Amino acid sequence: MDITKTPLGTHIVVYTMRPGLVIGRGGETIKALARTLEERFGMPNPQISVAEVEIPELNANIVASRITSALKRGVHYRRAGFWALNQVMEAGALGAEIIISGKLRTDRSRYEKFRTDYLPKSGDAAARFARKASLHVQLKPGILGIKVYIMPPDAEFPDQVHIIERPIDDTPEETEPVTEETKAELASTEESKKPPEPDLTGEGAQKQKEKLPSEEAEEKKPEEEKQAKPEETEPVTEEAKE
Repeated sequence: MDITKTPLGTHIVVYTMRPGLVIGRGGETIKALARTLEERFGMPNPQISVAEVEIPELNANIVASRITSALKRGVHYRRAGFWALNQVMEAGALGAEIIISGKLRTDRSRYEKFRTDYLPKSGDAAARFARKASLHVQLKPGILGIKVYIMPPDAEFPDQVHIIERPIDDTPEETEPVTEETKAELASTEESKKPPEPDLTGEGAQKQKEKLPSEEAEEKKPEEEKQAKPEETEPVTEEAKE
């Protein structure tokens, strides 16, 4: 249960597997419980609300009470221990341990452990997340003690490493529609990249005309030099003279 003190009174939340038994017919049981809390324990204006346990197999008190009821019915302690352990692990627990101690088989007291998976006994994780419960049951040989340790599935350990992956965005990028203004801008940029055409009017034409004779003269020079140069002839030997 959870007890919260407020200026208006004391708010109590009772967690149970069967809320109908706690409430009673027409709320008789819960009213009697409120009177008992007010008279015997001096709680001013107790307000009791009942909540159902979502997963009873992960509640240590409920598991211990199931084992005690099974032992009262005459079920063997090993069968009761393994049955409760399997139920806890099927519910998704990270680890569990059940200890049954007392006069199990002989007059001498002993204990039996039923344990599986990961269950730390010391450290911050064990103190924060481990759920513990201990109950007693009276049988003919004597009193038996039941201890239950459960590590819930939402427990976080300091040695666990979580890798955070970046989400891959598969959606295509939205492209803006091409307007007439953008087309005009693209055309102007392409025209600016082109090399300037030669100016054939006005001063440009006169300069080109002036350049042409000089270019022709430069082209004629190497031809004239070739013609002016005499051809190299082989030396005339005596044999050739004869």
